[in-house]
Amino acid sequence: MAKLLLLHTPHFTPKIHHRSFTSILSKSQTISFLRLSSSPSPPLSIFHPPFSPLPSIPSLSSPVIQSHRRLIPAFSFSSRAFDDSSSPPETQIEQELEHQQKEEPDRIQSGRKTETEDYPSGEFEYEKMGAWKSFIVKLKMLFAFPWERIRKGSVLTMKLRGQISDQLKSRFSSGLSLPQICENFIKAAYDPRISGVYLHIEPLNCGWGKVEEIRRHILNFKKSGKFLIAYVPVFGEKEYYLACACEELYAPPSAYFSLYGLTVQASFLRGILEKVGIEPEVQRIGKYKSAGDQLMRKSMSEENCKMLTALLDNIYGNWVDVVSSTKGKKRQDIEKFINEGVYKVESLKEKGLITDIHYDDEIISMLKERLGIQKDKNLPLVDYRKYSSVRKWTLGLTGGRDQIAVIRASGSISRVRSPLSTPTSGVIGEQIIEKIRRIRESKRYKAAIIRIDSPGGDALASDLMWREIRLLAASKPVIASMSDVAASGGYYMAMAAGTIVAENLTLTGSIGVVTGRFSLEKLYEKIGFNKEIISRGRFSELRAADQRTLRPDEAELFANSAQNTYKQFRDKAAFSRSMSIDEMEEVAQGRVWTGKDAASHGLIDAIGGYSRAIAIAKQKANIPPDTKVTLVELSRPSPTLPEILSGIGNSLVGVDRAVKELLQDLTYSDGVQARMDGIMFQRLEGYTNASPIFSLIKDYLSSL
Repeated sequence: MAKLLLLHTPHFTPKIHHRSFTSILSKSQTISFLRLSSSPSPPLSIFHPPFSPLPSIPSLSSPVIQSHRRLIPAFSFSSRAFDDSSSPPETQIEQELEHQQKEEPDRIQSGRKTETEDYPSGEFEYEKMGAWKSFIVKLKMLFAFPWERIRKGSVLTMKLRGQISDQLKSRFSSGLSLPQICENFIKAAYDPRISGVYLHIEPLNCGWGKVEEIRRHILNFKKSGKFLIAYVPVFGEKEYYLACACEELYAPPSAYFSLYGLTVQASFLRGILEKVGIEPEVQRIGKYKSAGDQLMRKSMSEENCKMLTALLDNIYGNWVDVVSSTKGKKRQDIEKFINEGVYKVESLKEKGLITDIHYDDEIISMLKERLGIQKDKNLPLVDYRKYSSVRKWTLGLTGGRDQIAVIRASGSISRVRSPLSTPTSGVIGEQIIEKIRRIRESKRYKAAIIRIDSPGGDALASDLMWREIRLLAASKPVIASMSDVAASGGYYMAMAAGTIVAENLTLTGSIGVVTGRFSLEKLYEKIGFNKEIISRGRFSELRAADQRTLRPDEAELFANSAQNTYKQFRDKAAFSRSMSIDEMEEVAQGRVWTGKDAASHGLIDAIGGYSRAIAIAKQKANIPPDTKVTLVELSRPSPTLPEILSGIGNSLVGVDRAVKELLQDLTYSDGVQARMDGIMFQRLEGYTNASPIFSLIKDYLSSL
């Protein structure tokens, strides 16, 4: 059997031959996923590098790694489509759409839902504690656990840098958690022991959706009247976007900063493939679908360029508008500053973009003076990790009797858990389905929020979760809250909810298909490799004959399969969003949208973050807006022994947890993939000094 490669694909396919790949991808961040596979059987945990002379390769699927990823040439694209039984037949979807249009003619117009529903904003309103509540809180603090006790007048300090997960983390987990960062801001606003917040902001490896969410909580915290100071020794546009929301912003005299603008990149492998004798045969459905372009082209297509330009304009325009508004300057002044190529920190101070130039110790001394602490005494600081263990109960911030369930779906989607999985390794379809059914069967929960931060993954898993979310939405309100990205399989989940909420810059969409295979005829000639096949069945060699190009009848079947896959994906999206097929076609074709544009085209319902999703869930469940609710996190992790040991030593018998998660994705993913493809938002995703060659080497090594 020959070596195969799969670019992640959707699950609307009829059964396509395993030697092909079908891909429903969303292109926004830097990800190009390749998968090696050899047979319909479950993948083995044996690996060979690409271009190995071995006659067969077991299955290999790549993990979701941020920014530029998976640009690895391999032998032949492969994919399997899921059974049609997992999706409504095309005729059934069309009939239901026609029924919707007859029954609800006013709801389906102009390519989007036209319900003029007034969604609540969910905006944070700070309420000062009364004397009685203050007494109760102080009483609770007397009975708090030892690790929850904090000195009065303490300063909450949080270092925001690196990767930020959308999942909750246990006490023993490393890294930052977005929900815990946001909760810390809320707790600190009400905690009488906290006098203010001191943020260290350094290069972030997350998307703009999470940045928007954190910035919103920074602005909300300021309503408490407590001070909020940011210190930025190293920063680019994303870090400054956060820091400028603080009251005071300081940088050291030697600060590294790069406010030069934003870039987006796309990489192309056709030249490499030609040199080694590999001929890609690709059927691309959707004019904006660029996954096939990476293999077939040596430069960017006009459609791809148009789409990426629109995305970049949205993000860059939003950055300039927000920064100019925050600093009280004209948009033209900020653009001029960027285009001047400023490299001296003093210029930032002169232009009023930072408060002053100070080292960290000088800021600490300044805070001591502000809080009336003697110079020879230590400033009472409480860090992110310790403060995350302070319960909201201690501060009198408990919810009400009504409960809303929360499921967090973060990371790459797979159907079942692999032996190497950790509690935080992506979205496991069978586990999410179990949680959804628990919510549906329980009378405790008045509504549900599905929090999604996923570029997709296994298409069958996405479809099965779509079905369960649809069933849940039929019995109680379901709100999808989208973080950095809800693309392909991630958007597939979201579109099953009754209402979709996304940030202005959440990346979503990419309803399109690309299917292809590799002809290795010239490569085999170069290396002296021969392959002979004995077959039965007219099309049996479609998934085996990588030593030749497709015959005309095989190519026709290949193209028809891709067309059918695209139709099913597009039609199911139209059905989910109460749009006609023609209207969905206008916004599909593989195009990726920001949240702002997705809202205007009917792909989402409201712009906002997690707090707005909660407010809408309350509205849909007929819970008064001023009534508190209890949010029940069904995805809360429990610490395992490997996690505890990893938290202590960061590795276990020489295998780092990150490598374990990588291997988990590589060994246990089978079936069609629906993922983001290889678009590199280099500056947007924290890889400011990335080299394309270095990225290719890194991608290759991470695939072994």
